[in-house]
Amino acid sequence: MKINISSRDLSYDIVYEKGAIGHLQDYLNTDRKALILTDSGVPKAYAESAASCFKEAKIVTVPQGEQSKCIDNYLMILREMLAANFTRSDCVVAVGGGVCGDLAAFAASCYMRGVAFYHIPTTVLAMVDSSIGGKTAVDFEGVKNVVGSFYQPSAVIIDTEVLKTLEDRQVNAGLAEAIKMAATSDAGLFKYIEDCDDYMADLEEIIKRANVIKKAVVEEDPQEKGLRKVLNFGHTVGHAIESAAEGRLLHGECVAIGMMLMASEEIKPKLEKVLKKYHLPTECEFDTEELTDIMKHDKKANSAGVSTVWVNTIGSFEFKNMTWEELSKINKIRG
Repeated sequence: MKINISSRDLSYDIVYEKGAIGHLQDYLNTDRKALILTDSGVPKAYAESAASCFKEAKIVTVPQGEQSKCIDNYLMILREMLAANFTRSDCVVAVGGGVCGDLAAFAASCYMRGVAFYHIPTTVLAMVDSSIGGKTAVDFEGVKNVVGSFYQPSAVIIDTEVLKTLEDRQVNAGLAEAIKMAATSDAGLFKYIEDCDDYMADLEEIIKRANVIKKAVVEEDPQEKGLRKVLNFGHTVGHAIESAAEGRLLHGECVAIGMMLMASEEIKPKLEKVLKKYHLPTECEFDTEELTDIMKHDKKANSAGVSTVWVNTIGSFEFKNMTWEELSKINKIRG
């Protein structure tokens, strides 16, 4: 099965097939060099399987975790490509989650002004969200995603077989992004996630339905000038929590807390119930002053405040400009 992402600025396929990582030649041009970027938390067999499909491949492994999404590793990838005489006809492939995808795509966007980039996501979070849409970035000076570019993948290959080795905590953190999209844009999907008894059996359906939401958003607004900001539900405060947590919380866990802070009192109980069903946190230990200072570096921030996404009823949203004073008064930010 395929979903095509297409607009004036982009066109590529999201391919869904179990076992696809072992025969990438069926979906993309493998008669060239590839730099395969993975991390230490991904089973080696996945990167090796992808590499075996190419005429020539170099596997580069970075340590697992957000700390690897940095300028030093970005430069290291460029050096590896230059040393191996990569040309504009060669490619970069991410075999991993959002960290690998962001880092590999940013390097691909800059090397020789752009080479082909493919993402083979190995986490629920990346399959649901970060592998699609062309956002690339690295963290800098403690600020998340502050240096980056928009650069679309040439294809995304979703092979849910690789999720069998994923820890439950990582699966749940990825589901937070699906819950985010459902809360803003699809009440039916929210109920599906809310009611499902065996989420591992339902994962592929959840991923596909979340991808359909993201497809509609990024096709209309590929560079986040309007509608695409809806994908930031839970992320404004969530990114600040993630920076303050310094690796103790996963991205999806931070987004879960962030969603609770941007939801109306009417839907908070429903949202909290579904988040807790998937063992996701709904409060944090950081105070508003600390988080507000971090949020002032947010790309959507200005001197007066920041643009946020607010959900009053499940399946709909509104954009709300909040002042720093308003943000500092958000309740229940401390657990």
